[in-house]
Amino acid sequence: MSQVVSGSVAELRQRMDDGTLIRDLVRATGSWQPVNAETGEVGAWRNSLPILLDVMQRAGMTNVQVVLEHRLPYSPKRVDAVLCGLCPGTSEPSYLLVELKQWSGPVVSEAGGFRVNGLKSLQLHPSEQVFRYGRQLLDFHPDLARNPHRIRGVAYLHNAEDEECAALDRAKFTAQDYLVTRSRTPVLENLLRKVLDASVDHATNHQVAKDLMDARAAPAKTLLTTAAGMFENRDDFVLLDEQKLAYNMVMDAVGATQRGDSRKRVVIVLGGPGSGKSAIAMSLLAKLARTNRKAVHATGSRAFTQTLWRRVARGDSGVKALFVYFRDFSKHRKNELDVVICDEAHRIRDKRSTGSGNRLQVEELIDVAKVPVFLLDEHQVVRPNEVGTQEYIEGTAVARGCDVKVVRLEGQFRCGGSVLYDEWVRRLLGLSEKPPIVWSDLVAGTGDEYVVRTEGSPASLEEWLLGRMRGTDHTARIAAGFCWPWSEPKPNGRGGLRLVEDVAIGNWKRPWNTPDGKKVDDAPPAALWASDPKGFNQVGCIYTAQGFEYDWAGVIFGEDLVIRDDQWVAQMDKSRDSAVKRDEARFDELVRNTYKVLLTRGMHGVCLHSVDEKTNEFLCTYSR
Repeated sequence: MSQVVSGSVAELRQRMDDGTLIRDLVRATGSWQPVNAETGEVGAWRNSLPILLDVMQRAGMTNVQVVLEHRLPYSPKRVDAVLCGLCPGTSEPSYLLVELKQWSGPVVSEAGGFRVNGLKSLQLHPSEQVFRYGRQLLDFHPDLARNPHRIRGVAYLHNAEDEECAALDRAKFTAQDYLVTRSRTPVLENLLRKVLDASVDHATNHQVAKDLMDARAAPAKTLLTTAAGMFENRDDFVLLDEQKLAYNMVMDAVGATQRGDSRKRVVIVLGGPGSGKSAIAMSLLAKLARTNRKAVHATGSRAFTQTLWRRVARGDSGVKALFVYFRDFSKHRKNELDVVICDEAHRIRDKRSTGSGNRLQVEELIDVAKVPVFLLDEHQVVRPNEVGTQEYIEGTAVARGCDVKVVRLEGQFRCGGSVLYDEWVRRLLGLSEKPPIVWSDLVAGTGDEYVVRTEGSPASLEEWLLGRMRGTDHTARIAAGFCWPWSEPKPNGRGGLRLVEDVAIGNWKRPWNTPDGKKVDDAPPAALWASDPKGFNQVGCIYTAQGFEYDWAGVIFGEDLVIRDDQWVAQMDKSRDSAVKRDEARFDELVRNTYKVLLTRGMHGVCLHSVDEKTNEFLCTYSR
């Protein structure tokens, strides 16, 4: 459970006055800002919380329990305040989610969101933001899901006047109890009285809050499970903040083309591992398919696309046709599609197709649709011919006369929603300006529950993963750097083929995943290694792990990346990846990116091991 900062109105006022409230919030959230900061998140707490507490006091809500910066399940996102108590009349638990905004000055509507004075990035409608936070809580708390009326939300723009927010009022979310400006503060006071009983004692309200904080979240749904449900009109992803902005931006561009606007609009979505890029892609594809738009989902990964065919299409030829490869557009007419959704666009290749007039692959992707969408993570480029960077795609699009919009996703929704784990990985691998840091030191006081561990042998790593799966429906996989030979399958004496145990570390021996295009008894094909339960018995590589997630990740470092004198040293002669070895100048970058990808596949935790003794000591030191 995340570290909780909470109290009654009187308690929080006292802690605000003596300075301990800001200090506790900084510790609980892992904020990098000093406690005396006047701007940023700390400045927002200092400016907004006293105003909220004043409103609550005037409304007679002094006994209501206030939980601050409550982190949503499996998400880095936090609700500014959750007001906890009992509902008048029914005495049921009642929770009011409050998003506090310091916005002032005119709010201007723009494609996909809103432009706000003093903020660089586009903003989601604040009422939609808090509505979606409520959806996320309902999705992962079964008791609340059975009683959705117990959750309400309000956005409080305590510095803004009505006339400055006219654009918000004209937008989709217009109910007054979802959006309150400074001049509507009495509406907020009335809402508080409507959903929270002021006569209930503080001890009862404290227990209501504790029940929410202690509730065990339901297991996170995987991308593949949720995506499959979307095409059967069942489940959908709850897109939050920048994710929904990106979605809105694409749908706005599609709407413009339907209204006859001939300008081509390219949308680029940037985000790290687990930031929700594929969730956005699937949400867009399902919506566009349901509204009869010509749209496809394209990748440069055979493993990812074939898994989508099996797990999402599930024999439906119409759905299967929606999932294609980057290379499939050389003979398509320009603007033949409404939308092409290029997932994992960092894997776009640097090559031309003679079938399309010698165009580059990125040019084909831009030309084929009225609205091309590119979702990418530049730190997941792992082969020399992968060129899908923002600069490359944006430059090509601008040169072809396109309007370009860029959205940057924040946070980490895989890895248990841990904001800090991605930072830890980047620091560990020297991909950050900051030095490596011990995991337990980084997360101290934050309540971060992601598990990081190093084992002394591959056998103990494997046993640790088996222990995590035992008695649960959790999944786990072991992946390794490409540092061992990869043999062709051998006859098994029964008319079939068997895998060769090439990954040999001491007495521990395991095969790589099935070579591409081969069929082997008792092992899934390469494309399904990450999703088929039988995949645990083979060691995966970067090409079968990238783009996938599992509950527990085991990562074996080979000798292609070792620690010497407290510095990472890339050893090209130890690598078996001929494609990466062809680019000596970029080998160090590509091998670090490879391990970053492998380290960020696990949803609940990761276990590491290096075959190099000094490197394993280094990993042990920083994974404590």
